[in-house]
Amino acid sequence: MGTKDLIRYPAEWEPQQGILLCYPHNGNDWPGKYGAIQWALVDFIKKVAEVEMVFLVVRDHTLRDLVKVKLERAHVRAERIQYIICKTNRSWMRDSGPIGIYRNGKRAFLKFAFSGWAKYTNYRLDQHVARVVASHFMQQPLTTTYKGQEVVMEGGALETNGKGTLITSEECLLHPTVQVRNPGFTREDYEAVFREFLGISHVIWVNKGIVGDDTHGHIDDLCRFVNANTIVTVVEEDPQDANYAILRENLELLRKSRLQDGTRPNLITLPMPQPIIYEGVRLPASYANFLILNQRVLVPTFNDVNDARALAQLAACFPDREVIGIHALDLIWGFGTLHCLSQQVPAVTSK
Repeated sequence: MGTKDLIRYPAEWEPQQGILLCYPHNGNDWPGKYGAIQWALVDFIKKVAEVEMVFLVVRDHTLRDLVKVKLERAHVRAERIQYIICKTNRSWMRDSGPIGIYRNGKRAFLKFAFSGWAKYTNYRLDQHVARVVASHFMQQPLTTTYKGQEVVMEGGALETNGKGTLITSEECLLHPTVQVRNPGFTREDYEAVFREFLGISHVIWVNKGIVGDDTHGHIDDLCRFVNANTIVTVVEEDPQDANYAILRENLELLRKSRLQDGTRPNLITLPMPQPIIYEGVRLPASYANFLILNQRVLVPTFNDVNDARALAQLAACFPDREVIGIHALDLIWGFGTLHCLSQQVPAVTSK
């Protein structure tokens, strides 16, 4: 990018043109639950399309036509759906999709390299998602190259207040041996990347992610901005739970943190649901994986006693938006829920 370009990574609550989603074409991420997952996606799409556009990635024209039938049966607003034909390995658009920024006040798309979270080997098709999606908007994505190499990054590792502060985790980006995205990168290297490509002037680092998170520490299961100076962060109330110490440490780090203007953030805690274990595997269920829309906030729920508490706390954070719970027990079997599946498309120009 040019040295005089003004780059800004907008907050999720800023005006959106729509939401990017991907309709799953197989059940590999949800073994034994593909049928349920298809209808879970239909409900998710419907809730978004009631208030804004859905840019829906589908594998091919045959799947598009099948999806149209399902959406029609569910009375989804057809005029709010735009289809993007693109073969993918998975449906997690937060991580393989392009990241919307503002460059000199106009929307641009960033393409980070995608490596299957430095864990899975079948990700080659997902590497093309950012380019194909950007082309739907008649743009070429900006490639993120630093020290001669394309930077590996996922949107689920990034959380911003739109004013220059970003939150991320050390476990995800700085672990020396597990799921290493960019070998040899230091904290200073990442902060330089954030500054150059996202316009970030200040980074808050927490430590670890929740148990069961196969991304190894994505921030969108941990801490989220709800306005420019307020962060919600999940805490575990059971001292015997494996997440208790992890999340308490993150809370203490946030208490000591500063925003880009030197002030301390306001902190609000969210509960965690009871552990969800399926076939001996603990799943990374978190109320922090909510999605902010123009007029709504969609929150994953888990048939849990803390569902109502989480919804009430987030409703207080977003008094100008409807806060709606979305049943996510089937979705979490794929190790992610609403925020992981989606990527906001910012409005064309910055407000």
